[in-house]
Formats: sequence, C-alpha cells, structure tokens
Amino acid sequence: MDNSLRIDDWSLVQSFLAVAETGSLSAAARRLGRSQPTLGRQIRALEENLGAELFLRHPRGLRPSETGAALLPMAQRMQAEMHTLSLTAAGQSQRLQGAVRITASVFASHHLLPPILADIRAAEPLIQLDLIPSDTTENLLFREADIAVRMYRPTQLDIVTRHITDLELGIFAAHSYLRRAGHPETAEDLMGHDLIGYDRNDLILRAMQAMGWSVTRDAFAVRCDNQATYWDLLRAGCGIGFSQANVGRADPLVQELEMGIDMPPLPVWLAAHPMMRQTPRLRRVWNLLADGLARS
Repeated sequence: MDNSLRIDDWSLVQSFLAVAETGSLSAAARRLGRSQPTLGRQIRALEENLGAELFLRHPRGLRPSETGAALLPMAQRMQAEMHTLSLTAAGQSQRLQGAVRITASVFASHHLLPPILADIRAAEPLIQLDLIPSDTTENLLFREADIAVRMYRPTQLDIVTRHITDLELGIFAAHSYLRRAGHPETAEDLMGHDLIGYDRNDLILRAMQAMGWSVTRDAFAVRCDNQATYWDLLRAGCGIGFSQANVGRADPLVQELEMGIDMPPLPVWLAAHPMMRQTPRLRRVWNLLADGLARS
C-alpha cells in the first residue's frame, strides 16, 4: 500500500483546512482553539505522511502549494462528510439533556438574551447553554452553532428558519450630549447634530436612505461596527444614534428623541439545521427561545 496517499488522522485534515482557509498558522490556531506550535507540528506531520509540501510562505502568510491546492477540494469534501455524520448522530439523540450552542449578535447577547437564557436554565436544568456572541455569520451546517438568533432573514441554504417578532427601534442621545448640543425637534434638525453610525456596515445608511434622507457615510461624526461599543459611545455622549427601543428606554443615561420619524422595525429570526431541529433538547430550547424573544 502507498502510505504517502493515506491520511490517518482527521485532526490533521482539520489543521490543513484551517491553514488553507485562513492563510496563517496563528489565525488557524484561533479558529481551532489550538496552540500555534501544536498546529505547526500537525501540518509537518501531515506533510511527512503525504510526502509532499502543502504550503508555501509569502509576505502575508501561507498559501497552498500545487499539491496543497489539489488536495484542498478533497479535504473540504471530507469535512462536509464528517459534519454530516456528526449532525446525523446528534439528531438521533432523544435525551432532554446536553449542550445547545446559541449564536447571536454581540448586542443581542448582552442586552436581549441573558434573562431569556436564565429562564431556559430554570425550566431545563439538564441542558447546558453555550452562547456565542458574534457579529459574523456562524455556519449552522458545520455546527459552529446549533441555533442562531438573527436580526435579518437568514439566507443560508438548507436551514430551518422562523420569524419570531419585530423589535421597535428608536432614536436616542445621552443627556450629556443634549445638554451640550441642544435638543433636535425635527428630522431636519437631526442632520445638524453629531450622528453615530456604522463604519463598514451600511445597515444604518441604507435604512436612512430608504426613509428619504440623502446621506452618505460622511454624515456620521462617529463610526463603529461593534454594536455593543456603538451603544456605549452613544451613552457616553458622542452623538445621536439608533437602538432597540426597549434597551434605550430602560437606560437612565439616555433620552429617546420623539420627532415623528417612523423607524422600520428590526426583525428577529431563529435558524437551525433541519436535522438538529428534530433533537428534543434543541427543539425545547428553540421553543423557549421563541417564547422569550416574542415577549421582548
């Protein structure tokens, strides 16, 4: 048998994929939760196993060699099959216990989910909850998360989705800012104030343009894509911004600005892999999450 073509350890294939997809040992180590030296040893072990160099160094990191590029599609198919196997096995579990991984935006994880998750723990103490605060899209098919809470309609194929509710949005400013800059009375007044917006994310910009405001990114005096930090900037008095109404109205440091502007609501969706959706513990958490979010 030609051992140079045999891959005996799935963890070595995971390491190869992570380095190929991230372009560096450090980024791949963060993705896999391993140390960089361990990852380097695994790549060398795989290269020795296959008898070929898999990566070439370049100024920005590592890129697959000719052999590595040829193996990459096969390794990706192996990964997909391993994830399918894992999902199939997990979907067969009938126990109302175990772990459920939930992902949501950083803002929702901080302001919206904690009391809901506390209620779930009280109702189902044998179910452990892993909360993944992230403003990136976790891959439900690869079980980076079991359930995703999204503030938009998920577009990933082959997943189950459900629209739960719509959250009211409002315009807010810190009392400290209003004492310094005055209180805007109309939408026209608003454009003369310091506005807080997103940096590379164009969500606020598109929403304002859809409401008929002729604005560009330069209209924002302060910009930040991290929604939790965005809210702290608003609370500190950096300017006027937008947020979920229930969060803003509960904060004594800020004031809601009533100017007759109809803000579009923020949709709340749940998403899960269809195979995992049939697992009793996941189905139970799904239903409890839906009930809690609907009451938010």
